[in-house]
Amino acid sequence: MTVSHPNEEEQVSAVREFNRFYTARLGLLRKRHLDGDFSLTEARILYEVGVNPGLTASSLRITLGLNAGYLSRCLALLTRRNLVRQTASKKDAREKFLALLPAGEAAVALLNEQSNLQIRRILGNVDSAGRAALLDSFSRIRSILSEPGSVRIVRVSKFNGDAPRLLEEYYEAVSVVQRDTAAAMQKILDDPCSGMWLAYLGENAVGCVVLRKLRSIPFAGECKRLYVQPAARGHRIAVRLLDAQEDFARSSGLRWIYLDSYDDLKVAIALYRKRGYVSCERYNDNPQATVFLRKNIAPQP
Repeated sequence: MTVSHPNEEEQVSAVREFNRFYTARLGLLRKRHLDGDFSLTEARILYEVGVNPGLTASSLRITLGLNAGYLSRCLALLTRRNLVRQTASKKDAREKFLALLPAGEAAVALLNEQSNLQIRRILGNVDSAGRAALLDSFSRIRSILSEPGSVRIVRVSKFNGDAPRLLEEYYEAVSVVQRDTAAAMQKILDDPCSGMWLAYLGENAVGCVVLRKLRSIPFAGECKRLYVQPAARGHRIAVRLLDAQEDFARSSGLRWIYLDSYDDLKVAIALYRKRGYVSCERYNDNPQATVFLRKNIAPQP
């Protein structure tokens, strides 16, 4: 029996046909997203800024794949409407840190509510088996279309899913004695000056890092739990995790990042020193720590 496979022209036609179906089904062709006050691009910008406090304009441009000039015009409009605040980096005036103003937070809350309602209406006519198949299809499409080797850094708000799994891998990899409970980690995630970042290689979560605001040292945070799965190393993931952490810490008003380690972790210590960390006095009571480092991240005049 011969199986006939569609040629490239037929494949392209099938994808285009599906694009026409879902863009109409989700109302993406309307001038205003969800018949509200924003275009789809403006709504997406507001959403990304809302879930990624301290996001930079350049990072947003990469995430959304937008032209720099177009993104700049959209941000200027949202800023004039008192929805988004842009703060120039003191280190590089060309770089802008983004945050939602109260009106922007209210707008995002309403957009989320409207979007959830729309999707519930769509799913209302689909049975449980159909929903499961639909979600599985979404996952497969995203996995197939993700660029091989592409790395995404995501700041998480809930300690669930990939976050505890990666943290447990880290604990086992370096034989950590003092381990954070789930409640303690969620408390860190809820702190506006702290956070946890996950690195995704394609669709797989392969690394993490945590920032905890230090209460004992003014304007300081602590870098914790930097980990990249062995199979994912070689993609500069640790560097990108630390970049995201430092950008966020700086935008949150922190001036120093401290960390502890121990002598056997020579590769990690070499990475920290290469990034500007220098030796300092012991600042905590971690019984495993033998190395104490800190880095000045304050914008330079």
